[in-house]
Amino acid sequence: MKIMPYIILTAFLAILITSIIYISRKFSWSFGLESTRPLYIFFSVLPLLFFTGAVVFMNSTGTLEHILYKISFVTMGVYLFLLMSMLTVDLANIFIKLKPQIFGLTVIALTTLVSVGGYLNSIYLRDTKLDIRVKGLTEEINAVHLTDIHIGHFRTNGFLDKLVDKTNAHNPDLILLTGDYLDSRYALKPKYFTPLKRLKAPVYFVDGNHDHTTHNDSIVALMKKVGVNVLDNKVANYKQLQIVGLTHMIADRATYDMHASGNNPTIQETLPTLNIDKNRPSILLHHAPNGIKYASEAGIDLYLAGHTHAGQIFPFNLIAKMIFDYNSGLHTYNNTKIFVSEGVGTFGPPFRIGTRSEIINIKLIPQMN
Repeated sequence: MKIMPYIILTAFLAILITSIIYISRKFSWSFGLESTRPLYIFFSVLPLLFFTGAVVFMNSTGTLEHILYKISFVTMGVYLFLLMSMLTVDLANIFIKLKPQIFGLTVIALTTLVSVGGYLNSIYLRDTKLDIRVKGLTEEINAVHLTDIHIGHFRTNGFLDKLVDKTNAHNPDLILLTGDYLDSRYALKPKYFTPLKRLKAPVYFVDGNHDHTTHNDSIVALMKKVGVNVLDNKVANYKQLQIVGLTHMIADRATYDMHASGNNPTIQETLPTLNIDKNRPSILLHHAPNGIKYASEAGIDLYLAGHTHAGQIFPFNLIAKMIFDYNSGLHTYNNTKIFVSEGVGTFGPPFRIGTRSEIINIKLIPQMN
């Protein structure tokens, strides 16, 4: 629905305004301030600054803009944690009856704890292991699925080197990247692709929405330069396996997606043109987990996607479950399995609460008839 973004924006603004009033009044009461007006001004200007900074400097490449962008998104995350911490302490205060100053200091301490914990959780890479039986295979294939790496303002080559090492440690036969490799033009440089040369298995890549907003043609060229196989609506073969790759697109003409252009081909239109052999095992790579119906009709055995980040930060992980039919984890639709990764990196605030940064190690196992 094209009206949905406006509904979401209206609800967001209402919540933001309410939160500014709530936080300002609570801090004024807690620390005995004579006037709440300075807090109203501060907490009103703060969101304006971090949203402006985030939008204006997202694709900036200069050092100062890079720093301002990082400050904007860190502040955005901390503001959310401040609101959640205050609501939590306020709820506890119904039963405990904290003194005003203790209330304020507890909120600040909890905000700090959640912020540090959320950041550490976002950079800690976990392994998710899956065994998936695939009809038609006669030998086991060891694959690694990576998605939403988001190299850019917060993650650069130090993070990428660690990711490459952890990926190689799985001794994969092939590596599957399902989009959003970059999230800004700050990292649109050859040096942020060079570490991919150290991957010890064939790499297959499809783009994501952030690759498009960054500069998809340049990303594709740089991927090819370091030996990555780019599947832009193509089928590659690895032993018995068909690897089907789609550029980021909407499911069909009836679908509205703010992250994909309605002017491009759809999954419904594209899959039938790729000559997929339904008698051979196949994996579909697409950034977002949509169009599962059409993947099933095309005979796809396993659909790999990302995009959702599983909501990334509480309470958005709960909202994401309502938005996406497949938000995270392994699911089955007819004879097609779909796995949605929570992603390697983060977008926006560099925090994770209630989700995880994960490397997916998939063992494709022959399914006995």
